[in-house]
Amino acid sequence: MTQNKLRLGVNIDHVATVRNARGGAYPDPVRAAKLAEEAGADGITAHLREDRRHITDADIDGLMEALTVPLNFEMAATEEMQQIALRHKPHAVCIVPEKREERTTEGGLEVAREENRLAHYIAPLRDAGCRVSIFIAADKMQIEAAHRIGAEVIELHTGAYCDYHAEGKAEDRDRELEALREMSAFAHSLGLEVHAGHGLTYETVKPVAAFPEVKELNIGHFLIGEAVFRGLTPAVQEMRRLMDDARG
Repeated sequence: MTQNKLRLGVNIDHVATVRNARGGAYPDPVRAAKLAEEAGADGITAHLREDRRHITDADIDGLMEALTVPLNFEMAATEEMQQIALRHKPHAVCIVPEKREERTTEGGLEVAREENRLAHYIAPLRDAGCRVSIFIAADKMQIEAAHRIGAEVIELHTGAYCDYHAEGKAEDRDRELEALREMSAFAHSLGLEVHAGHGLTYETVKPVAAFPEVKELNIGHFLIGEAVFRGLTPAVQEMRRLMDDARG
């Protein structure tokens, strides 16, 4: 992999959502992860929620056993999730906010207000060899706090940018994109590795993929939806192509 190549992490949560709608074993998120890997994904992301609404503990077991690319284990900052992560020791752990009533992750983690707790929380994960990432908004105060607590990586929440685009609010979209651009550069200047994700589509991915400081994009819901129409392999390959075009 060249230094300039942007990594694609494919989130397979919503394969599990479809499976759980019927309560059976199909479709299998681990099979989806292997297909994504073969199609050019550089890593797989899975969010084990406290309520197990999509990914289950057994899915994490299966992914750890089957994958040859890194697993990015998304989780809330709870004791239960810390113990699961310490047992599996995935390549990366991404700490995300989580509310039971939300449909999907609604915003970035509030790091500045919980700096002391989070610093103590992530220390054992780092000691176990996991790369710790913090999912945050493009906000200078939150980025500085993430840096202070010892995170190696931040993942910038691109959801607002994508929502504004979908709603046709061009000025708001462009303002959010500029914030993402500026905060990517700021985080990089602190020595943080910069990732981004949430809500990205074929239409919205290229401007974010073009930021030179961004090393990885994590994309899931759109790709699983697109797979219904074109198949998972072509869906991932097209995202990979758009990212490479933007970076090229």
